[in-house]
Amino acid sequence: MKKYIILLFWIGLITLFFSSCEKYLDKAPISTFTPEEVFSNFGNIHLYFDAVYKGQPTRQSSTNDDENLQTSYPLYIDGGPRKFSIDQLTDLTVGGRIREDQPIRLGTMGTNLYIFYDDVLQRPQLTTMFRIIRKCNTLLENIGNIKDAPTQEDIYDLIAQAHFVRAYAHYDLFRFWGPMPYIDKVIGPYDQWDIPRLSKYETCKAIANDFDTAYTFFAKAGKIRRDNPTVGGVGHLDNPDMFRPNGVAAKAFISRMLLYGASPLNNAHGAKDWEDAAKASWEAIQLAEQNGYFLLSAENYKRNWVGSNYSDEAIWAYAYAEHYGRGIDYTNQMLGYMLTGYFSGRTDWCADCPTQSCIDRFETKWGDALNTPEDREAATTAGNYNEQDPFVNRDPRFYIDILYNQAPVIGYEKANIYWEDVGGTIVLQDLIKPSWVGITYTGYFQRKWWGDQSVKNNIRPFYCAPIIRLAELYLNYAEAANEAYGPNAPAPGATLTAVQAINVIRQRIGQADVQSKYTGSKEAFRDRIKNERIVELCFETHYFFDERRWMDAPKWMAAPNMGVDIQKVPVSAEYPAGFKYTRKLVQADHQTAWKDAMYYFPFYPNDYFKMRAFDMSINPYW
Repeated sequence: MKKYIILLFWIGLITLFFSSCEKYLDKAPISTFTPEEVFSNFGNIHLYFDAVYKGQPTRQSSTNDDENLQTSYPLYIDGGPRKFSIDQLTDLTVGGRIREDQPIRLGTMGTNLYIFYDDVLQRPQLTTMFRIIRKCNTLLENIGNIKDAPTQEDIYDLIAQAHFVRAYAHYDLFRFWGPMPYIDKVIGPYDQWDIPRLSKYETCKAIANDFDTAYTFFAKAGKIRRDNPTVGGVGHLDNPDMFRPNGVAAKAFISRMLLYGASPLNNAHGAKDWEDAAKASWEAIQLAEQNGYFLLSAENYKRNWVGSNYSDEAIWAYAYAEHYGRGIDYTNQMLGYMLTGYFSGRTDWCADCPTQSCIDRFETKWGDALNTPEDREAATTAGNYNEQDPFVNRDPRFYIDILYNQAPVIGYEKANIYWEDVGGTIVLQDLIKPSWVGITYTGYFQRKWWGDQSVKNNIRPFYCAPIIRLAELYLNYAEAANEAYGPNAPAPGATLTAVQAINVIRQRIGQADVQSKYTGSKEAFRDRIKNERIVELCFETHYFFDERRWMDAPKWMAAPNMGVDIQKVPVSAEYPAGFKYTRKLVQADHQTAWKDAMYYFPFYPNDYFKMRAFDMSINPYW
């Protein structure tokens, strides 16, 4: 651990500016600048700091290196060269190929840790976030040296961004590796480096406080949002600085961090932590809506991910067209974890295949739960569900998020995910035929991020990756308010109850309100809140962290992963859709397992012997 904290994070300014000047400031071939000269020039300091967002072009053609914030963003973190998603480390989805995610989901991180640790061609969270924290602290300690800033507001904006990015980097480290020291200054080679970790709650609180400081300076800078909030107005969703965070994003992340801090894995003060999270979430909702953010209508819902650079619901997002200079088509590596070879024509693509438990989280359109056999039996008795015609009358988000048997597909008519017995010969359809790479082992494919492009539909849609969006704030508020005040009482100062907040999310997409039988108690409604969060935020990299902070991972990861076997049969009263659906175990090498070490990622084995005050027992090797 010492190697990465000293060499990558806590190096001094002299080393930073003389050995790394070309990398960080894009100066070539030599530089004789002193740190004071660098930080006296507004343009130089912008070049230095902006690398935290997009890096410098140092690998693979013109793409940027992965030592920057985008390595942690939704879609980007999933679209790494190893072609597996964060969700494929959980019970939510299964990969269509055997990749490094398989031993991880079975409880053995082993040598695959490098993918998240320090390999700049992958998704290196640990070393990247330490470097970013160092940049932020260096900027903040030298901000007073700037001599030529256009306005004082520009200085405030830089200060705000530095606090925000520092908080975000600590958040990213926390969600993967657990509690950390909160580093808020540049630590040189002669300063104490072996610093004790904070508690889990203290880490969440420290991060929230830094986001709060960021908000204060965003407000001073006039950057509560960066574009024109008026829909159709000049500059609406079209500011060149949209990739930078803003004041609403800072408030939104306070909501997320206090919710994390209140959760069972991290809670330190019981109901008080939930009350603080509810208050912060309601304040974030109000600020967002006062500044022109709103939940997209059902008609435009998909523009939160595909079809636009930014959306009016995405409080802070990343536009992938800005990274690639164009939209993304079916040949782009960013989709390699998602697309089967049948659609991409590639022999090295993977496919992201939701498990049956993921499918069961999508209710009927009347709000019947389908999570358990008892739930499904009750829905069947009510006439709202048929296991042999399971894809009719479901939550509208099901049809957006999931590619299921017989779903419409541009260029292919329908998704044929079945087999049939033809005169004693078993005939497999292409989407389950082993000759294709990345077939489905569960009977389903993820559709949310796809964009429908394929070898038969060669388009290049824009992609918007929402890092945090307004819908999450309603979910955060509902979860915290339910725990603090129950399902049917608003938090002090709020105008919505937990139930009403959840129904706001459901109503905008056309889903029925939560049935009253689930809203009578905090305990009963808790499960529906979790289910709603999983459905609304499905495949946006939340699930891995949510099931851990809820401490549900030991149960959900240890349960058998199921899929569905689909046989084409004659239409009959028993099989009204002409298919026989049979739940089945996913093959053994695609199952999940659980041990408590999996709450957090480990460190490299040699690093465990390099720290004393830094408690390494939180991260046992697995």
